[in-house]
Amino acid sequence: MHEILKFSPRIHCLPVVHGSGDFAVEVRNVMLSEKFDCLAIPLPPSFQEVVEAGVHVLPTITVAIQQETSPFAEQSWSPEGGDEPVSTRVGSYVPIDPCQPVIAAIRVAMQEHIPRVFIDLEVETFEPRSNVLPDPYALKRVALEKFAAAVLGSSPPPVSAQHRARIAFMAERLRELERQYESILFLCSVTDWPWLRDAYLHPQAVDGVEPAVQEPDLFRIHPATLIFVLGELPFITGQYEQTRFSLDSDENLSVDGVKELLLVAREKYRTELKNRGRKITPHLLATYLKYVRNLCLIERRMTPDLYTLITAAQQLAGDQFAIAVAEVAREYPFVDELPLGEMQMSIDRGQLPDGSLLDLKNRLAGQAISWRSCQLNRKPPEIDKQRWAMRWNPYNHCSWPPEDIAIERFRTHVKDRALSMLGNDLARVEKFSTSLKDGLDIRETLRNWHTGELYVKELPPSRGSLDCVLMLFDSPADPRAYPWRITWHAEHHDESTLSFFATSYENEMVGPGIAMATYGGAMFLFPPRPVPDIWRDRRFDFADTLEERLLAAACAYAKERHIAVLSQAAPGVGWRRLAKRHGKRLIHVPLAHFSQEALQQLRIFHVLNGRQVRSYAEHFIRKA
Repeated sequence: MHEILKFSPRIHCLPVVHGSGDFAVEVRNVMLSEKFDCLAIPLPPSFQEVVEAGVHVLPTITVAIQQETSPFAEQSWSPEGGDEPVSTRVGSYVPIDPCQPVIAAIRVAMQEHIPRVFIDLEVETFEPRSNVLPDPYALKRVALEKFAAAVLGSSPPPVSAQHRARIAFMAERLRELERQYESILFLCSVTDWPWLRDAYLHPQAVDGVEPAVQEPDLFRIHPATLIFVLGELPFITGQYEQTRFSLDSDENLSVDGVKELLLVAREKYRTELKNRGRKITPHLLATYLKYVRNLCLIERRMTPDLYTLITAAQQLAGDQFAIAVAEVAREYPFVDELPLGEMQMSIDRGQLPDGSLLDLKNRLAGQAISWRSCQLNRKPPEIDKQRWAMRWNPYNHCSWPPEDIAIERFRTHVKDRALSMLGNDLARVEKFSTSLKDGLDIRETLRNWHTGELYVKELPPSRGSLDCVLMLFDSPADPRAYPWRITWHAEHHDESTLSFFATSYENEMVGPGIAMATYGGAMFLFPPRPVPDIWRDRRFDFADTLEERLLAAACAYAKERHIAVLSQAAPGVGWRRLAKRHGKRLIHVPLAHFSQEALQQLRIFHVLNGRQVRSYAEHFIRKA
């Protein structure tokens, strides 16, 4: 350890940023690389028993809470204030968090049988402090003493009387310990260490009378509220504990843990949405990480916080993936049912097992935290889905207009692509003479490269038109996966007559009167015209597959000679023979010519239980 961090030959000070996994790793490395016979902790002695009891049950997260007011304290009641007086209980707490450097030091000291001494001053009302500090990830490139020296300029001297008294008291306790032990390791906040050093070198009179305080209690934390207690994300904290058990390296886990979080969130996203979700490709993840890096640089950070991760996920992959990232980030794998009361935490508040609320102050507060809101459409609970399904009227269906506009635009795009391909078979290639005509034919030019001649192509004007577009998104389609088959008629002249097979909307309720389904295949007739439901028309019963039935209906109802077929593979001989029997010609438009993400979004559509639902549907509909 560098000389600048030594108060004396016997006292080694280790300034830390509370709540940092990187500093917890640094503390562990220092304690295992050097020999100490005493560990001085910046907490009051009243916390020692319960904190060490909490360390014993790690990796299960607990919290030691010391109430500062009587459990029976109440506000003065007035008629305007309500029917009953409101409790104003206040307390301070110590999170038993494996990513807390102080907790990590106690954990190592207990394993190595090093005496622990809690040297902070007992106070009746704790005054919390937080500072804006450099990102602890800098420890990967900067020595600890340089990091501590860099913070000196932003470490103002203690202002409050309590803060000055605590610093003077801890300095005096260090002088007492120095007379008993040969090598003492003292942990303190990185913003306090210069003033602790000054108080140690310049002794001051200390009031030896400490106030009577209540004994702290130990509680386990409800798993859903761990995000409000832990310094790192619960998932990252779990990664630290898993590497501890597997004896793997955790030196770069503050960054590698984020990558693992994304991979787990992607798997969760795929499991929930299956083929309805976007393709979270390695290229998209690389773009996502670059975007996260840029957001971190804007906020002058080296590692991302949860808000940055969720915002980037929402903007690059949609609400569903952002929700998956948020849910995975809050997961902590080590949750045991300890014989302790369970406490629920919130922002600077907590609910005790008896239901009473407590205003809380963290005794190991690190970086100053700013809570920001993020607009994400939540997934509806199962009980709400069941209630919406029971109220569904099966005789009153309509579509969601924004999705109608999107799919009609895509139909027009597929039609234009098919028309442009219509005359490709009649294209003529000739030697360049005076005009490039419709462009240089690269293939024929390279084939005759030895002659030195250039060849150009001439495309004849397209003949005919299209009034039917067939889209086969999933072919061959499994009939069990697409049980909903129906024909929808146009509401106005800008919409097509639509026949399709899709997944069952009854299994995907997303709001009151709002359900979701996924196209397997669809037939569009434009201009719209009334046609019988092709799925109940006995004329098409000869078709063996869903796709073949759509094709048979297209051949029967298309007025133009050509039919555009959007599919992965080109239509086979049987389909072309069927089309020829009706005097039609199929023009294949490959699916690979279009963005797979755009196609995935177009396949997902919503069914509304009546036109009145359109007035509020946008509040529940979200894209994957």
